[in-house]
Amino acid sequence: MSTDLQPAPLAAAAAPASAPTAPAPAAASGPQAPGPVTLWLCPNDDVAPEVASLLARHWLDAREQKTAGKFLFERDRRQYLIAHTLVRRALALEAGLPEAELVIWRSARGRPFLRPAPDALPRGGSQLDFNLSHAGGYNLLGIVRRQRIGVDVERLDDRDEQAITTIVRTFAEEERAWVDQLAPGRERDRRALRVWTLKEAYSKARGLGLGLPFDSFVFTMDDERGVRAFTPPEDDTGRLWWFIELEPVPGVLVAVAVPADAAQDGEIQLNVGFPWSRSAPRNFPLPAPVGAGAGISPAF
Repeated sequence: MSTDLQPAPLAAAAAPASAPTAPAPAAASGPQAPGPVTLWLCPNDDVAPEVASLLARHWLDAREQKTAGKFLFERDRRQYLIAHTLVRRALALEAGLPEAELVIWRSARGRPFLRPAPDALPRGGSQLDFNLSHAGGYNLLGIVRRQRIGVDVERLDDRDEQAITTIVRTFAEEERAWVDQLAPGRERDRRALRVWTLKEAYSKARGLGLGLPFDSFVFTMDDERGVRAFTPPEDDTGRLWWFIELEPVPGVLVAVAVPADAAQDGEIQLNVGFPWSRSAPRNFPLPAPVGAGAGISPAF
């Protein structure tokens, strides 16, 4: 997979009546581009601990403040504060509202979303969906309009051989065979984590998390061209998906999943660092959509 910020050319549950329910995505006809797909990759080291604590006091709500206070270790508290201030700052830039005025709810399965507002939020904020992942000192936030998004980030050096073996066992047979073509080592680990991040991103975009068996859907992979084809689970055979793979920092693998049926511009906007302002992102085109009936993308 590419290490120069290029997309690798080489992954809402129903809630009970008593729980908040994520707003349904807008209907669309046929595959249309879902962008910009806005990504923020923020290392923990970009925000000093005292700054993270100061921002959290002003921006986080009472529930978030309470959660932050429960962490036993300071490193875990810092991770939580940076991740959640990142969410509020980036959403504020997109929605046009102050960070502390954003109301974030969670579905019955724990997926966060912006509370629907009776009046339209500035800049189309009521149409925003977002997803957060963190690993190895990196936080990844994905934002898209009028659709769902799922993201995942993994550090290649964070998993030992036993952990990689455990991960691979959750894959479908075809995916295990692709990973096992290589002898144990860094490149085999890379293949395994590429599949893993894609599966995490897809399940999070569906709002199902670990409730979706990872062997119930299959990615057909290529070292140079990324996802060549996608066989979805039985309950998701009527649409196509965009699967985005990036390696914005060597050894940091990113995957993004977005349904390919939203009427938006087809572009990925990658930002690195904390969103103090609207910095100039790196822009990339979306890959070809894949899914049931799409076949394998041609090799260009």
